[in-house]
Amino acid sequence: MKNNIKFFFILLLIISSTAGFSQNSSSEDEKKVRAAILDYVEGVYEVDPARIKKSVHPSLVKRGTSLNRQSGEYSQFNEMTFGQLVELAKNWNKDGNRADSKTVRDITVYDVQDKTATAKVVAAWGTDYFHLAQIDGKWYIMNVLWQSLKSN
Repeated sequence: MKNNIKFFFILLLIISSTAGFSQNSSSEDEKKVRAAILDYVEGVYEVDPARIKKSVHPSLVKRGTSLNRQSGEYSQFNEMTFGQLVELAKNWNKDGNRADSKTVRDITVYDVQDKTATAKVVAAWGTDYFHLAQIDGKWYIMNVLWQSLKSN
């Protein structure tokens, strides 16, 4: 029993010290990951494709499904390329009626390592899940999986 308690406390000490190191070592990278995702969202909201080009890698693969409001059914998953996303950013909120400074842009960063990260954003169009990569010291969105929200 004594050995089990001793083992438990040693294990707890190792886990807590490792977790603290990991969080501290990636705090700057986490800020950069958040900034890349904010550029992505704001690029669409503010009709600013330059922000998309700044944060999204040209080899982007974006797949998603949207809800048909009349039938209540989701579409088959569709793909979007980097070029199509840039074009979308030029037009999605062109009239200013879809998003403004108060429109949701809830970013959650799940994991940041030295070269990869995962995150999500809830935006006006739905939920996007991201894979990001650090290339030459800069974070880029590489993959996006999304769906529109039922409550939109």
